[in-house]
Amino acid sequence: MQIDIKKLRKIMRTDDGINGDAQRLEQLVWMLFLKLYDTKEDEWEIKATLDGKKYQSAIPNKYRWKTWAKDETGLTGDELIEFVEQMFKDLKNINVKDVKEQIVYDVFHDTHNYMKSGTILRQTINEINKADFNINSDRHEFNDIYEQMLKELQSAGSAGEFYTPRPVTEFVVEMVKPQINERTLDFACGTGGFLTCTLDYLQNSNQVKSSDDIKKMQNNVVGIEKKQLPYALCMTNLLLHGIDIPNIEHRNSLTGQVSGFSDKQQVDVIVTNPPYGGIEEDGVQTSFAKEYQTKETADLFMALLMEKLSDNGRAGIVLPDSILFGDGVKNNLKRRLLKEFNLHTIVRLPEGVFAPYTSITTNLLFFNKDPKGTKEIWYYDLELPDGQQRFTKTNPIKKSNFDKVKEWWNNRTENEQAWIVKVEDIKNFNLDIKNPNKIDETETMTAEEIIDKMKKLTEENVNILSKLGEMLKW
Repeated sequence: MQIDIKKLRKIMRTDDGINGDAQRLEQLVWMLFLKLYDTKEDEWEIKATLDGKKYQSAIPNKYRWKTWAKDETGLTGDELIEFVEQMFKDLKNINVKDVKEQIVYDVFHDTHNYMKSGTILRQTINEINKADFNINSDRHEFNDIYEQMLKELQSAGSAGEFYTPRPVTEFVVEMVKPQINERTLDFACGTGGFLTCTLDYLQNSNQVKSSDDIKKMQNNVVGIEKKQLPYALCMTNLLLHGIDIPNIEHRNSLTGQVSGFSDKQQVDVIVTNPPYGGIEEDGVQTSFAKEYQTKETADLFMALLMEKLSDNGRAGIVLPDSILFGDGVKNNLKRRLLKEFNLHTIVRLPEGVFAPYTSITTNLLFFNKDPKGTKEIWYYDLELPDGQQRFTKTNPIKKSNFDKVKEWWNNRTENEQAWIVKVEDIKNFNLDIKNPNKIDETETMTAEEIIDKMKKLTEENVNILSKLGEMLKW
């Protein structure tokens, strides 16, 4: 039986301790993680027994899901809350001796139980128990539900930064084409969107044919995430995708070593949407070469990417418009990008792809490590559906919106959406080059139409500011 996510959401909202979507998702994730991990441990225990070995659980037996949560008439009320609080204390102080215990520690060490009612918590647990993750069909179907849960992060305040719309991650991965023998990295992996799309791509392209291939896939798809909530969401996401030991580090990619990587430390593929518009803490930037020192996170990640990518490696990255036209550190980054890499494609995304989290317009940059550098850059202006001015929360970007650019990708010609620019024609490293084939609609509009459009835009801005004011009051 499948989980009714609407019913689950309704149950949790009646608890006084849950305040908003982000807390509800954090609450859900530790429970889903424990249930999934318990299923994994059952599988590992059976395998160990068949091999004549004794299996040692990474989680104390009394805290394994099947011990305290599986019985729908089990612990409830104040007794359940007290038990969970003690469980959190113990798992946060678990004695880490191997990678499995490290995973449990990392998931719990900065996670919280927000629910105050043991009765409502029991109802939540019983609803979660309707999914049997021992059954592949249930696990597969729950992937889609989990993706919908992750999508809710976009409207969960600042938590929206952790989620990249799946049509975007799928497109980037399909164009970069990771291979099973290659090491693929997302060093700001959030909830794991690029990583799970990479896993799906490897399987759907028939690259996974044996148990050895499964091991390669698990070892070669790597992520790094700094913040607790997306890290826990990512770990659970990869467990749902059949990865026994997710290869995810819980740390800040921008601290520690950021240059001078050996061949073994470098990776073949990077697919990522690094945080942008943020400011890193003091001291982080000093680890970078002087010409790349800045507090802007997107710039630092771009500098790291160019160091981390192996010879002949390739990347697909989401970046805001600002890096295309910016100067200073941004110019230094672009100078190196054009000299040491082949920046072959920039897909310009329409407004609202990350709505409602942010209205910042973004681009997809695709490039390969190449000592010959960049000779020419193809641009593609992703078009909006007819009659739609921007993507929104209610009309989000869809997989089908990438159909035309996919058709164009391997048979490139200039058209209304695509154009090519020679590097020698680029001035002052300004990559913010507008579509020369696109007619400016204001050129064909009457004065009255222009004024009417300006009025509508003003009304939209007033509505946005009004909503923002209400949010600040709250």
